[in-house]
Amino acid sequence: MKRMKKTLALLLAAVLSCTALAGCSSKKRMMFGTGGTAGTYYSYGGILAQYMTNYSDAKVTAVSTGGSKVNIQSIQDGDFQMGFTQSDVLAYAWNGTKSFEKDGPTHDFRVLGGLYAETVQLLTMDDDIDSVGDLKGKSVSIGEAGSGVYFNALDVLEGAGISIDDIKPQYQSFEDSKESLKDGKIDAAFIVAGPPTSAITELATTNGVKLINIDGDLRDKILADCPYYTAYEIPADTYPGQKDPVQTITVTATVVVSAGLDDDTVYNLTAALFDHASDIAKENAKGKELNLKTATEGMEAPFHAGAAKYYKEHGITVSTEDKGEK
Repeated sequence: MKRMKKTLALLLAAVLSCTALAGCSSKKRMMFGTGGTAGTYYSYGGILAQYMTNYSDAKVTAVSTGGSKVNIQSIQDGDFQMGFTQSDVLAYAWNGTKSFEKDGPTHDFRVLGGLYAETVQLLTMDDDIDSVGDLKGKSVSIGEAGSGVYFNALDVLEGAGISIDDIKPQYQSFEDSKESLKDGKIDAAFIVAGPPTSAITELATTNGVKLINIDGDLRDKILADCPYYTAYEIPADTYPGQKDPVQTITVTATVVVSAGLDDDTVYNLTAALFDHASDIAKENAKGKELNLKTATEGMEAPFHAGAAKYYKEHGITVSTEDKGEK
């Protein structure tokens, strides 16, 4: 009996010891805001979350969201610890302009890094639409109200001399835009995501779709008025049936993190992505665009000190202070 009690005591001690060790080694749980399920943010975000979980001290879970603005606000509210956002929406949030004009600026986030070109794609199944100017009087999805897509669409329309009153605006997600085009409920849609975008690929495969060029004087005007855009070409054959390259504009898909995260955690999250870029590229084509140049240029908000440490080790200095600070 004494031997049995001693054995039970040893087993209990072992269990308690293992439990304590497990508690000590448990990873920090982090929520990563991505985008709608039909967009690049969601599919790519799931892969990135897995690499960050595997190669850092955090367990990162990618969740579907309304996109750029929602992700920044969720970081501000403490619900998410990181999220995707467009580089233009990042600037709006930091400066309190456009989509953040009513809410005011938020400085509760910092930049981890830019990951890939996020392209303005204007698509239609209407044979009468060949240019942005042809959208007058048409039913056009311009993204969910207040989203990054919404403001990108307005920039393009305004560049062409078209006001929101000149079209029949529809405020839809990527998935809803795809279904509405398929059902003939809308005439055209703006989708801002890295090509190939799954919603467009599916539509091109099943129904056929036409991408409209944003080029020439129109593009020059947009680039002059909105310096956070750059020119971009979608190569031929990116989508089924797309025989010619498409000229358009792009912003940068960026990962931002909570300003309150500790430096070591953000350093490890940054390293988890850029140290494994070649492996990530095998799982998603966007991984081919992972590079330190894209990661560190054109940001209107400061970098997190943990990310800055990683970039400095690779010969690149980034600012961790507000550009308005002295």
